Amino acid sequence: MIINQIKPKRYVYTYACHEDERELCQLEMRSFLGMNQNESKVESERKIPLNRSPFVKERLDVLLEAESLKRLLQMIKDAEIIETTYKVLFIQNEDQGESGKVGFNERRTIEREIGSTIVGTVDLLNPSILLGVMKHHNRWLLGYYHKSKAIWLTHQKKPNNYSTALSTRLARAIVNIAIPLPNGIKAIDPCCGIGTVLIEALSMDIHIVGRDINPLVLPGARENIAHFGYHTEVILGNICDVSANYDVALIDMPYNLCSVITTQEKLKMIQSARRFAQKAVIVTVEPMDSVVSAAGFEIVDRCVVKKGSFKREILVCE
Repeated sequence: MIINQIKPKRYVYTYACHEDERELCQLEMRSFLGMNQNESKVESERKIPLNRSPFVKERLDVLLEAESLKRLLQMIKDAEIIETTYKVLFIQNEDQGESGKVGFNERRTIEREIGSTIVGTVDLLNPSILLGVMKHHNRWLLGYYHKSKAIWLTHQKKPNNYSTALSTRLARAIVNIAIPLPNGIKAIDPCCGIGTVLIEALSMDIHIVGRDINPLVLPGARENIAHFGYHTEVILGNICDVSANYDVALIDMPYNLCSVITTQEKLKMIQSARRFAQKAVIVTVEPMDSVVSAAGFEIVDRCVVKKGSFKREILVCE
């Protein structure tokens, strides 16, 4: 077998988040992988496109696995030449605790052992592929190593900002929770504000449009979207006037002093969303269970996101 022609068996993701974001991270994990884990290393047969999650730092596409390093080296030795330049990188597994940590010298030794066992051309400076090796759940794994890029960080530097807008990191996670599989999905942000959610969705090639009832924010939203080279429809309009049908609606409920709305107005908004969308992800700072239920939605998952004493609730509604 040729190592770089083996189809990955499964994927190991390295997750990292602040304690205040743990519930959000786990909700995103459930949306992507259908599971909930507290470990930093999460194994799944599902492949998450690199750079989508703000919490996934790296991914190992598992090609070979063995019960011991010795057996893994033998499997590598039995393989044919790797048909491109490569570099081997040891991945530390924090889930194994202090006693399970592998020291620097041992990591370098393992990298050299595997690198010298593979028949191919090593390139430490500019390899065509990175191979990662790690110990996970008492198994030794070898696979393609990918490090994610924090694309959402660049979106913080937009021309126009809004004091109550979601952070780009939170917005990206909410988009992933709402739309884990974007193929064929039509989405809308009917209260788009300055366009933070739209930008994150567009950067992941998700078909989404926006609207807002406030004419003052729309020029800034359009400018922000264009600033990053993205394009979509952003129009002036009330959520109650949406006439097209969508698979998903992402709704950040108005909450600042200039946007105080009554319970009846909230109900009207969510009833409208129920009419034009099969699914909604709602961001709220106030309890909305009764409103969501009265509008005809069922809350199928949820989490709380904290920032100091300030809390937002994310409701996944179907």
